[in-house]
Amino acid sequence: MSFSIIRGGHVDVTVLVALQVDQKGNLANWIIPGKLVPGMGGAMDLVTGSKTVIVAMTHTNKGIPKILKECTLPLTAKGQVDMIITEMGVMKITENGILLTEINPEYSIEDIKNATEADLLIADDLKLMMV
Repeated sequence: MSFSIIRGGHVDVTVLVALQVDQKGNLANWIIPGKLVPGMGGAMDLVTGSKTVIVAMTHTNKGIPKILKECTLPLTAKGQVDMIITEMGVMKITENGILLTEINPEYSIEDIKNATEADLLIADDLKLMMV
């Protein structure tokens, strides 16, 4: 029943974690090559069946950016991510790249740019995150 709902396009918003997201809205969240995993789960169905996809994750993995120009891990879905929320800020995927729309006041724009491999655009009306 749940997969009928998901695959039928009845889910408005999906929020999930990711290993990597890139500036084209591509998502990698199911496998790290060489690591044993139980399977892909329903992530592919969720991100392709939802109207809006939000990734909530840490901005880096031990200082290594997770928001990239291009994902290096196997993709879960291409071009499906709409928004990324990390401890540093809120970003939207746009045709022109990743747009920072909200910033955590504990970080500077430079901090976020340094932790992001992808080209980061800054919104003209940049807001402070509610923390």
